[in-house]
Amino acid sequence: MYAATIREHEGTFYVICEYLGSDMKAGVLFKTTDPFDDSAWSDAVTFDAPKIDPDIFWDEDGKVYVATQGIIIQEMNIDTGDMGPATALWNGTGGVWPEGPHLYKKDGWYYLLIAEGGTAEDHAVTMARSKKILGPYHPSPHNPHLTNRGTSEYFQTVGHADLFQDLQGNWWSCALATRVGPNGPNGTSSSFPMGRETVLVPVTWEENAWPVFQPVRGRMEGWELPARSRDLPGDDGPFNSDPDVYDFEEGSAIPRNLVYWRVPLPGAFETTSKGLQVTLNRNNLLGSPGGSEPANRAISFIGRRQTDSTFNYSVDLSFSPTADGQEAGVTAFLWQTANIHLGLTQMDGKLALRFNSTEQSNKTIPVPATWAGQSVCLQINMPDVRTFAFSAMLASDAQSKIEVGNADASQLSPGGSFVGTLIGVYATCNGAGEGLECSPDTPKAYFDKWRYTGVSQKISAIESVASEEFNKGY
Repeated sequence: MYAATIREHEGTFYVICEYLGSDMKAGVLFKTTDPFDDSAWSDAVTFDAPKIDPDIFWDEDGKVYVATQGIIIQEMNIDTGDMGPATALWNGTGGVWPEGPHLYKKDGWYYLLIAEGGTAEDHAVTMARSKKILGPYHPSPHNPHLTNRGTSEYFQTVGHADLFQDLQGNWWSCALATRVGPNGPNGTSSSFPMGRETVLVPVTWEENAWPVFQPVRGRMEGWELPARSRDLPGDDGPFNSDPDVYDFEEGSAIPRNLVYWRVPLPGAFETTSKGLQVTLNRNNLLGSPGGSEPANRAISFIGRRQTDSTFNYSVDLSFSPTADGQEAGVTAFLWQTANIHLGLTQMDGKLALRFNSTEQSNKTIPVPATWAGQSVCLQINMPDVRTFAFSAMLASDAQSKIEVGNADASQLSPGGSFVGTLIGVYATCNGAGEGLECSPDTPKAYFDKWRYTGVSQKISAIESVASEEFNKGY
């Protein structure tokens, strides 16, 4: 699903999105009057969606329009999903892939904001306006309104923006950007494992004028932000900037910032008296042996997004493999062909650590026989923005620590992807068994003392800020 848009109209919140590569009606529109209650959201109203990146816009005459990649617009019946004929609005300023459109009505003008130039170094935000919603639209003389292309700024790939006002009437833009550095996404020394991130940009928008966006930098000044408060509506959940301190008590809910890669098999993850129980999957992190059906491609993986330029992560593992190939461990995971992992496994009947990265494929280290049956602490640390460091020790003995290996973060710098690295755990029997499951007597893996702490946030090629300070509203 690409580029969902959320809007509020007359007390109802709407989320509109479109699937890519589906044979069914690929557009979905969800509604609610209480966005903080999961059960309050409607089932989807589906609609024909020839393009991605939908925006939904209510005109003053009550008509509702959906604009999509292209840039095209259609009238929509939001109760039935029926769509009117498509009208082309604007081709942009010549950049590839005009997409991500958003419409705003201000001072008698219809303003059209789009992304163009691709999603890498040439990404940019451009605008046009018209007195009529169906055009003709005339480009802004100030295009591009927001971009870092052609610069040596640390933040690059700036684009896919939206505009909104706060309760004081101040204008802001949220957009996407990547902490790439001047070498760009294809540079030999580029390292940006967090992928694209959301940035907040102050905007000045005078009457009958074009909006003026503050350029994206590591240090910015703008409108006054609201006072920090944790008194927020909705179900309790972890704040994005908080450390993870999870022990997975029996019967507790799995924290909501932890995500899966594809839909896990039933019973794959349960909180127990031993911690998070993970059922080994036939598929390894590469998706092997896999298969053609979606269920056959599931993996036993759960993780949290890397939210800091450098961080420390550790988890305790209780796992006693009974056959060669049974494995459980930790991973820095971008996708199934781009991940680095360290697992506790059995090889030739003996307990071992297996480390896999591009530079060190299937490096194995025998562990002392005294580790058998004991809880093992596995760690992933980033001492700098270019290095993932993996280590293991007995949970009860820090002196037993084994520095297993380092991996270059460029392996997880997402060429061709928009998402960032996930840090988490996995369990696999590496193809043993039949169908979707490992052998019936395969042991479970248990994880507890899950800890993630941000260390620093990079704000320029030569400057970092401690994560704790950054998250105070740096």
